[in-house]
Amino acid sequence: MPRRAMRARLHGWCLLVTLAVGCAHAPAQQAEAPPPAPKARVKLAVLPVDGDTFPQIAASLNKSLHDVKVKGVDDYFLSKVTLEVVQLSIECVQPTSDCYAAVGKSLSANKLLLGHIAAVGKKRRDKSVRVTITLFDVDAGEAANVVDRVFKTPELASQGAQDLVAEAAGDPAKQFGPDAAPATGSATAHGSVARGGKP
Repeated sequence: MPRRAMRARLHGWCLLVTLAVGCAHAPAQQAEAPPPAPKARVKLAVLPVDGDTFPQIAASLNKSLHDVKVKGVDDYFLSKVTLEVVQLSIECVQPTSDCYAAVGKSLSANKLLLGHIAAVGKKRRDKSVRVTITLFDVDAGEAANVVDRVFKTPELASQGAQDLVAEAAGDPAKQFGPDAAPATGSATAHGSVARGGKP
């Protein structure tokens, strides 16, 4: 084999060996994905129900509200004061979605859970009571869930308190029997609160 051909062949082999060694030692370049952003924690503020007018119902509701668990909520804030007191402190006392959103923001909460009790009996002997539990989405500025029931007596309302709170918190609806009925024109997920009515 001519010397020139041998030299060319040797040069080719050296080039191949150099490329192979270079590739073997080249650092693997991998695109590093940015670390996932930490998930924002969801805070629920639970506001107790005023017990002046219906102490028995309020006590039952407040016990259930104290123990409530809502899907998707990370942190719970159990307020010691009622909705009315918080509203007075921020000077937004109307029962509207805007005021409830302001209440939530003042408590640094993403959601509110609150209740309302009202006598609905028109006759003297009629002791019917309307109980409404509202899960309010502060970020969206509207009610996420409203459970509205009329009970024939305060005693029946006290007995149904736990089920009302559980339903508002997202549990499947439960039957309350013949002595409890949905309130006329009861609120829906975008019901009276979202339209500015009472919770």
